[in-house]
Formats: sequence, C-alpha cells, structure tokens
Amino acid sequence: MKILENYKYPFSGNQIEQKIIEIKEKSKSNYTVENLKKAFSFIDLTSLNSTDKVSEIEAMCQKVNTFSKDNPDFTNVAAICVYPSMVETVKKTLTAKNIEIAAVSAGFPSAQTFIEIKKLESEIAIKKGADELDIVISIGELLSGNYQKVYDEIKIVKDAIGTHHLKVILESGALENPENIWKASILAMEAGADFIKTSTGKLQPAATLEAAIVMSEAIKAFNIKHNKKIGFKPAGGVSTGHQAIEYYTVMKETLGNDWLNSKLFRIGASSLANNILSEISSIESGIDVKIKYF
Repeated sequence: MKILENYKYPFSGNQIEQKIIEIKEKSKSNYTVENLKKAFSFIDLTSLNSTDKVSEIEAMCQKVNTFSKDNPDFTNVAAICVYPSMVETVKKTLTAKNIEIAAVSAGFPSAQTFIEIKKLESEIAIKKGADELDIVISIGELLSGNYQKVYDEIKIVKDAIGTHHLKVILESGALENPENIWKASILAMEAGADFIKTSTGKLQPAATLEAAIVMSEAIKAFNIKHNKKIGFKPAGGVSTGHQAIEYYTVMKETLGNDWLNSKLFRIGASSLANNILSEISSIESGIDVKIKYF
C-alpha cells in the first residue's frame, strides 16, 4: 500500500530493547509527586465491564464531580470512558467541567462486525453525547495484509463523526511484531485518527513499552510529514504510578513536552487513579497508604 511506502520502519537489531532500558532508567528521576499529579490528569477513567450497572456508572461520575472540591491541588481526570449504552448516563450525571465523555464503539473489543454497524454505532454514540470514540482496528485484516480495508474502515468512522475525537486501538499485543504495530499506527493516523491507543485491555499482552516506543516514533514521523500532532494512549494493565511515569517518559523522550498534556496524552485505566492517589500520599507522609476514592 502506497501510504506505508512513505514511512520507513526506523528500528533494527535490538534498538527497541535498548530504548526500553533507557526509558526505565530515565523514568526513575521522573517519578515525582508533580509528575504523578500530571499523570493523574491524563487518565481516561474507565469502566468497561459486562456487569456494569447504571448505578455504578452514576456513582463513578459523582466521584469525578466531587473530586476537585475534595482535592483542590489536583487537576481532575481527562475523561470518563464507558460502553455506548452508558453514554446517556454519564451525560446526565457528569457535572464536573472540562471532562470529556468517551465511548468505545464500532464492535469493541473485537471489531468483528459489519462496517455499516461500526458506522451506525459510532454515530449513535455521538448523538447520545459522546465527545470521543475509542474503536479497534480490524486486527485480522491487518494480519492478513489487507491494509486498504483497515484504512477504509477507520476513515468511514472518522468521516461519520466529523470533528469529534477518534482514538484508534491497535490491540498491539495481538499484532505479532513491532513492524506490524508501526504499520497499524501509520494506517490509523493517515485514515484520520486523532489518537492511537495500544490496547483494549481485553487481550494479553496489553500496553507495553515496546508498543509505546514504536507508536510514539510513528507519531513523530507523521508529525514531520504532515505538521499535525496525533495523541497517544496506553491502555490495559497500566495500574501503578511507576508504570504511568514510564509511559510519560516515553512521550517526553520521543515527542517532547508539547505532548505532555491531556489533549495529546491519555492513559486508559480503572485502578490507576486510586493507586496514584495512594502513591502520592505515601511519598508525602512516608507511610504506606491505600486510598480508594473512585
């Protein structure tokens, strides 16, 4: 596919493994209260369980509503991410300002449905109040080399939702090798993705530093070619402040400080918010503290 021919895969040998070692080392000095608070503000607070109840999503929203009052020295989470059927619940319950409503869509998490359904579900989610959508690429098509179909489906969904943000999930752990992660990243961005995201959290491995390094380099290459900044979202298994700071370090080292904001960097998580609050409290008090706010 010609689009892919315009981007040269930038890694060889053990370069990625070496970069992972460097990131882990540099993240140690980035593990500070200030940076943990920044990481907290990048969180897409997520509930994507088959057992989700309206009452549970309402309770999560109410916690977000009261968070800034209870924690005035923190910036609130960036978004609440739910299944499409819960978008109206979030829309009705969320009163906190500057919090985006994100919905998974387009046959999440497998994407194994008709493109007409993917388009329609995405349109309905936006109509019900979603600001952003998280969709999964057609993984089997990419692994089969059907790159044009992968591109076309993403573009159809993006065209259907217009200026609303589209986060495209690569399911990087299922893509077999870093070069496929690179190809999926380029296809998604060229098709209109506003963010590229590692994983659904439903398959293992989920987010990895290997995937983050490849995806951030792809974002850098896309920005050089188009002068357009695309966001990055690690998701799936990012549960501790130490892990969050490792991904923060990938962004800082590869893309620079311009990407260290919630417009271009999100972390998809369910338990991370409480764990960051706990880690900050433990650092400041010198005592092991477990906080369960959300």
